[in-house]
Amino acid sequence: MANFNKVLLIGNLTRDPQLSYLPSQTAVVEFGLAVNRRWTGKDGSKKEETCFIDCRAFGRPAETINKYLVKGRPVFVEGRLDFDSWTAQDGTKRSKHRVTVENFQFLGAPSGAGAVTNEAASGVEAKGPSAGGESVDDIPF
Repeated sequence: MANFNKVLLIGNLTRDPQLSYLPSQTAVVEFGLAVNRRWTGKDGSKKEETCFIDCRAFGRPAETINKYLVKGRPVFVEGRLDFDSWTAQDGTKRSKHRVTVENFQFLGAPSGAGAVTNEAASGVEAKGPSAGGESVDDIPF
């Protein structure tokens, strides 16, 4: 039987990205994403719920996300769902699902000093190491 693991999300960052490096010097960035869902209930009342998702990206895309995205910025994320489990310091077993980002695209207009230009904010698409696409270095701007 075939398997398929693909996640597509559009949301806003819940915190500034946190960049770190693996011992192999590969960049890793972690950030939170809030995705809203709005609907009308059977009684006609407007309802809304927010889903908070932890995301992680590697390599050059991680450095780009860290450089240009800040808390509150909208972003389109494409990736796969991963399951992490570990033992906490108090000995309890812990686990969570996380999205490993393979592609992303900036959304919305940038604001503030040092922000990326409108062209870059709306036109950059970065592909992760497993996606096999062109890297951000190949984009001429």
